[in-house]
Amino acid sequence: MTTNTVLGSPLTALAKKTWQTILVTGLLAVVLGIIMLVWPGPSLLVAGILFGIYMVASGIFQLIAAFTHLPSTSFRVLSFISGVLSLIIGVFCFRDDLASIVLLGLWIGIGWLFRGVAVLFAAISEPGVPGRGWQIFYGAISALAGVVLIVWPISSIATLVLVAGISLIIIGVMEIITAFGVRKDAHLLDEQLG
Repeated sequence: MTTNTVLGSPLTALAKKTWQTILVTGLLAVVLGIIMLVWPGPSLLVAGILFGIYMVASGIFQLIAAFTHLPSTSFRVLSFISGVLSLIIGVFCFRDDLASIVLLGLWIGIGWLFRGVAVLFAAISEPGVPGRGWQIFYGAISALAGVVLIVWPISSIATLVLVAGISLIIIGVMEIITAFGVRKDAHLLDEQLG
């Protein structure tokens, strides 16, 4: 066994385990964003539940990642914090219908901001992370979407639906691109080590 195999195998294992999770989260975000843009009026109450489902799923995936296959302690801690916040936001969605939709904009913004910052700093601090460039870009887009939802005066639920729907589609597309970039980098690592 060579030194490259010993050093490369944890990174390869991480890439192989991570890309499917990123892909599923991205697909969920795109589907939810499209639903919100196509049916903004009738789906307002459903939006709270759908956001809750998305945030719970995202939180679970981030917590699994934090406890299983992330390469560094800083990445694990940031993923854990982001996962817990996503779960809290998701559970909050299942409370009072109208109040949760209005307050959800702030919670979603905070969750996206934390998640974006977590991905951004993790990708910047770990030069060997597969798909690093896309993860930096995704982190910046996610953080920006969070800031928009926090700063935007939520005077209209329709505005929240529009901004959130567009943001989810953009974030979802970036997650899908990142997933395939991570998968490609995992294959390249395998070829280099094999």
